[in-house]
Amino acid sequence: MPYSTAKIRNVCLVGPSHAGKTLLTEALLHAGGKIPEKGSIEKGTTVSDYTDREKESGHSQFNSVCHLDHEGIHVNLIDTPGYRDFFGRALSVMPAAETAAIVINASEGVEEMARRMMKAAHDRRMCRMIIVNRIDAEGVDLEKVFNEIQEAFGKECLPMNLPSADGSKVVDCFFQLEGDETAFSSVPEAHTQIVDQVVEVDEALMEIYLEQGEELEPEQLHDPFEKALREEHLIPVCFVSAETGVGIRQLLQIFERLMPNPSEANPPIFLKGEGSDAEEIELSPDPEAHAIAHVFMVNIDPFKGRLALFRIHQGTISAGNQLFIGDARKPFKATQLLKVNGDSHAKKETAVPGDICAVPRVEEAHYGAVLHDSHDEDHFHLKPIKLPRPMFGLAIRAKEDKEAQKVSDALHIAEAEDPSIQVEHVVALNEVVLRGLGELHLATILQQIKDRQDLEVITQLPSIAYRETITAKAEGHHRHKKQTGGAGQFGEVYLRVEPLPQGEGFEFASAVVGGSIPSGFIPAVENGVKQAMAEGSVNGYPMQDIKVTVYDGKHHSVDSKEIAFVQAGKKAFLDAVAKARPIVMEPVVNAEFHVPTDCVGGITGDLSGMRGMITGTDALPDGRGVVSGQVPLQELQDYHSRLKSLTGGEGSFTMEFSHYAEVPPLQLKELKAANEQ
Repeated sequence: MPYSTAKIRNVCLVGPSHAGKTLLTEALLHAGGKIPEKGSIEKGTTVSDYTDREKESGHSQFNSVCHLDHEGIHVNLIDTPGYRDFFGRALSVMPAAETAAIVINASEGVEEMARRMMKAAHDRRMCRMIIVNRIDAEGVDLEKVFNEIQEAFGKECLPMNLPSADGSKVVDCFFQLEGDETAFSSVPEAHTQIVDQVVEVDEALMEIYLEQGEELEPEQLHDPFEKALREEHLIPVCFVSAETGVGIRQLLQIFERLMPNPSEANPPIFLKGEGSDAEEIELSPDPEAHAIAHVFMVNIDPFKGRLALFRIHQGTISAGNQLFIGDARKPFKATQLLKVNGDSHAKKETAVPGDICAVPRVEEAHYGAVLHDSHDEDHFHLKPIKLPRPMFGLAIRAKEDKEAQKVSDALHIAEAEDPSIQVEHVVALNEVVLRGLGELHLATILQQIKDRQDLEVITQLPSIAYRETITAKAEGHHRHKKQTGGAGQFGEVYLRVEPLPQGEGFEFASAVVGGSIPSGFIPAVENGVKQAMAEGSVNGYPMQDIKVTVYDGKHHSVDSKEIAFVQAGKKAFLDAVAKARPIVMEPVVNAEFHVPTDCVGGITGDLSGMRGMITGTDALPDGRGVVSGQVPLQELQDYHSRLKSLTGGEGSFTMEFSHYAEVPPLQLKELKAANEQ
């Protein structure tokens, strides 16, 4: 059916594993008439868990996009995996939606993944709602669950409906005030709380409500309701059972009448330009404006090719349109426009602002790419979402040398599909390292490579991603002069180096005046510096967080060539670094250990012996404890096996990158000795 931007609802279902997001997707698709009957996880027949591995494992491993039409609205659903190892995957697709729906298992309450997703949605200025699923589970205390939600996320979490005591139905608290008995609170009380919360953002409406004592209709509350969502003054809570269908139609009604369309939510932040010069641009969901969309997901199938899923933010895109990717000078033709429903596709002629579509077989399309139809938007890009840095690593090589290129290609395909992994080629060690967010994450990638490309790989623990940097300012100089036969090479470079704040990476600037180095050779100097940074200066580790400024040099009208300035730039940089007190740094991670309570003491003692710093301990209600700390990554290289030994196989841990720290003298000595062997 044709629909306008005002009729679109984009909802991203996020939350912990086993919260029931996939079954909830099935229930919504069924209620909306998109599928004739709900699929089963046990039978492997769900729309969103369509890969062989998801069917075998019984849980989501990848993001999936579905859609339905109901009562005049078009709902795009994004089902995300809930395991901690797939946190980055779930985060990566959130910018495509206005609403983040955090799904909570009523039997489990507020889990850590729900907390993390709520924070992520807050950081993106998304409208948020909470869906409490499995309300009919045996022994569940729904009042306790709701109180836990308010304790975790604030009193602005208010129920839009209330469950009956046995979870067999839900009672509307907003549109049609029914008087049925509820598991906790009451319909009048819940309704009053919502209205009180909403009118606080609209002074005129508050005056009518308080001073004139008039009852307010849902239609009167619509605009302030949207404002309350945008300002995080209200987080609606809905109760459902995806298994039985209880509350599903009411949830669709809330999507339709209350959750924001693309023109009502906080607009996405786009940037024009790069780095510190980038300025914020606010787009308008105007179908007549220049078309602008961003790619939030890429699927690469050996038979179907590359499929780029994108969200339109402005303008209209039709099949056959000429579109640019980023600042590319040459457009591509969107020969097909597709609507995606799990692994099935349907052709579509035209898409409006807010819609989610896909284009097939566009090899240049990549995650985060901006698609547009005018060179006016060449340097536009969506403000990137901060993904967790992948810290779990495996060094990977082909089982047979002749398959090395195939393995390399397979890894880069995996990297294109999953922005939360990293493929790193450590030049100094001739090592290819795949990094992810955990053992399960890496295992999934490797299994995917085996299934798709029929490739066997050999894995081992990687070398630690040490880095080098400088701690002082210094200057360097080099003259490259070479005469071979009648041809000569000449280039001379003066530059200075200075440390940047950690995480800034690399900055290059030219302060050359008077043409001592022609502008055409400045990029060659930069290339030479980058080569030196990649190779390192102390122990052969890549360098980071350095600013380089070229300020003088010399050239020869005949003998100066790019290669000469590459070499001069490289040697001048190394000369400066040697004077700038270079150091070797190691990655330090924030680690969180989930163990039986009686193992907490052993784990804290173990970490202290590994140069770790304990930052906190906490007791969970299920007889388990959490130990948090900062630990050098080197110490955790093969900690999984030790943790299993210490906890009888009952322990697990996660880690996220925290910062780089200077390697202590004793460890540096050991490191140098190991490298010399």
